[in-house]
Amino acid sequence: MKTVRSRTTLRSLAAQLGVHVSTVSRVLNGTPDEARRAASQEVIERIQNLARELNYRPNRQAIGLKTSQSRLIGVVVPRLTDLVLATIYEGIDAAAKDSKYLTFVGTTLDVPESQTEFCEMALDQSVEGLIIGDARVDHVGYLDDLARRNIPLVLVSRHAPSHCSVTCDDVLGGRMAADHLVQLGHTRIALLAGEPYATTGLDRAAGFLQRCKELDIHIPPQWIINSGFDTLSGRAVGERLFASGGGDLPTAVFAVNDFLAIGLMGALRDCGLQVGHDVAVVGFNDTPIASELPIALTSIGSPMEKMGYRGIELLLEIIAGGQPESERLEPTLFVRESSQPR
Repeated sequence: MKTVRSRTTLRSLAAQLGVHVSTVSRVLNGTPDEARRAASQEVIERIQNLARELNYRPNRQAIGLKTSQSRLIGVVVPRLTDLVLATIYEGIDAAAKDSKYLTFVGTTLDVPESQTEFCEMALDQSVEGLIIGDARVDHVGYLDDLARRNIPLVLVSRHAPSHCSVTCDDVLGGRMAADHLVQLGHTRIALLAGEPYATTGLDRAAGFLQRCKELDIHIPPQWIINSGFDTLSGRAVGERLFASGGGDLPTAVFAVNDFLAIGLMGALRDCGLQVGHDVAVVGFNDTPIASELPIALTSIGSPMEKMGYRGIELLLEIIAGGQPESERLEPTLFVRESSQPR
């Protein structure tokens, strides 16, 4: 006859340890601060060790019914195949775990209807809040609707008016790229501006163009090109710009993310041009691959993991009744071979 093993509960742990069940609950289901307020370090360790030994698993459904807290957070991003978004999500997940929350993520491929569908499904699961990484400038109405319904939410990577967000200071990053290329002596500069619905590309391009104007550098309209953010888009734009091989070509290009820049570098190679010698290239985000390319890529670094971590921290402030301000994290310029002095 098969023996049915009884489930380890908070009450059974409390009985074995000789402590109150509420103390066990605060240690195992609360935040680290709540645990420290409930018990000494020695008691905390005893509770945690016994819970591990007996394979205790919290009953999230029961906790939610009793406290009206599911300790679930829904996260929506365009895609996780994008290294930038995956890194931001790592920060989100780390912060959630540190506060004893569980996250689950949905991808939308930047389709507005998919954003709406996922968020509503997440709300059906009684999430306490939402982290939104796919905000679009042409689809803010749904975010406004969520706010009117008092749904706690924080935007990461991209921003939108009237909503709390954590982003890189993309305008400043664009200005830094312009300063770097102009200081190298470049006056014929092209801009790969990314998608026109994402504030990441819009702000980086705006900062770059603003600073070029201040420095009396004219960027011809045909050298300001919108496209996807991926390497294939960068290659296609690069082929259009440089395939003619004429003399009146850009000597430098700022791409609003590293993947665009990497695709561009492939096109330059195929056109017989040497990156860093014939054409300087600057990307954005400083993804790990940037420094490991055969010609290392100069890039504006954005604090991707920190962005995700702070997103959760601000969301938990909102859930607790706070009204935190949006944050813009400072970028950093990493100069490498792709933009050598002329």
